[in-house]
Amino acid sequence: MTFGEKFKLERNRLGLTQQETADKLRINRRMITRYENGISFPRSRDAYKKIAVFFGVNVNYLLSEDHELTVVTAELYGSRGMKQAQVFIDGLASLFAGEILSEQDKHAVMKALQDVYMESSVMKTG
Repeated sequence: MTFGEKFKLERNRLGLTQQETADKLRINRRMITRYENGISFPRSRDAYKKIAVFFGVNVNYLLSEDHELTVVTAELYGSRGMKQAQVFIDGLASLFAGEILSEQDKHAVMKALQDVYMESSVMKTG
């Protein structure tokens, strides 16, 4: 389920219109429409947390589907970095979904990504 689908589901669960939700979250109603249609996403963890508190859900529920990476990237590198992260994620998704890579190759890509992640984590803590 996408962020937009979850947002709309939670809004409907509370019995709120888009305008009522926008008023309570202090954002424009058009942004609610953009969220629900998958056109836009909150740009910071704080925005996700605010929405999660409002709906009474765990923020991780809203952040699934690679959104955390794009949010962190946006916080660190701005909207251009966020777009680049999304292109990267979309590219990997296409690569994994198609028949371009064998299962062995898919595992090798994941291992390489994990290695890069572990190296960067060690650098931050070391």
